[in-house]
Amino acid sequence: MDEEKYWVALNTHNKIGARTFTKLLKRFKKLSNLWQQVSKHDLAEAGLDLAQVDAVLEVILKKDPDREIEKVKRLGLDVLILSNPKYPKILKEVPDAPGILYLKGKIEPQDEAALAIVGSRKYSEYGRRAVEKIVFELKRAKLTIVSGLALGIDALAHYEALENNLRTIAVLGCGLDQIYPVSNIRLADKIIKSGGAIISEFPIGMPALRYNFPIRNRIIAGLSLGTLVIEGAIESGSLITAQAAIEYNREVFAVPGSIFSEVSQGPNRLIQMGAKMVTNGSDILNELNFPEKIGNIEVNLIIPDTKEEEILLRLLSRPVIVDKLIYESKMDSALVNSTLVMLEMKGMVTNLGGTCYVIKGKLKGNGK
Repeated sequence: MDEEKYWVALNTHNKIGARTFTKLLKRFKKLSNLWQQVSKHDLAEAGLDLAQVDAVLEVILKKDPDREIEKVKRLGLDVLILSNPKYPKILKEVPDAPGILYLKGKIEPQDEAALAIVGSRKYSEYGRRAVEKIVFELKRAKLTIVSGLALGIDALAHYEALENNLRTIAVLGCGLDQIYPVSNIRLADKIIKSGGAIISEFPIGMPALRYNFPIRNRIIAGLSLGTLVIEGAIESGSLITAQAAIEYNREVFAVPGSIFSEVSQGPNRLIQMGAKMVTNGSDILNELNFPEKIGNIEVNLIIPDTKEEEILLRLLSRPVIVDKLIYESKMDSALVNSTLVMLEMKGMVTNLGGTCYVIKGKLKGNGK
């Protein structure tokens, strides 16, 4: 926990967010180096504005990293920073990934195959039945359900996931010692006891402030291959989550509703904009090209036919978007795309939606 404690200390200041962490990490390599007589000039060179410079210097002067990490550990929380191998790989791919996550419970490798389900706090009977039907029909694929623990559709999504023995992750817009809403404390406990997790990028002691939720919503989208909106007004948090999914090149799904219902205006608008209309779980699984059982991914032994195929298949042991595949493989973009087409035709890889691919078996000789 040597490096984590410095992240925790810096995270206590509300002027230090994901982008500031990224700038600091790029300039100083390790945040512990900030405690080695860093100057205003050094911080300005890292690209911080005056308010951020003052915030960092204030933390260094006033906060004891050992004391701050101890507060977190006393609550039974884990800390995941970007360099931690347990940090969700699919979330790390987004441009504004949180530099630090507080975690209670467990995040497992299979959570890479996750679907976000969000919607209105004031849901209708139609919305409730839609959640029940679709989550039940996703059961066979063992998708992890991600949502925000909010009243309404979010809470229903978590409950239905638990009812159908699916893993579920709740992303909070407050510190993990400030479960919000209070009425969902028991739900949070059930999620943890089921083997799932509650997570937040906000420090302990942070209340559920209104402006925290749009920030929280990007994590819900970032953790998921796609986002499903079941009821929501035009200016709702659900549509903010959907917008984040679009920006991250993830799939967006929406359940259509009555033209006379205010809470159907959001999903209906998304469908107009090109979101996939969903009436059952199969619509989602087909769009994601998702196998009916996760275990099927590891059944086939994959043998590449060319050196280029082998390079890509080794990188695709986890879901990867095409742009990152081009960067990591150091191959020409046209060659990467043409090779992916051939691999998909041969049944060696599957498209998880958008430009995200994963190997559809086990690479021969990989040993993993």
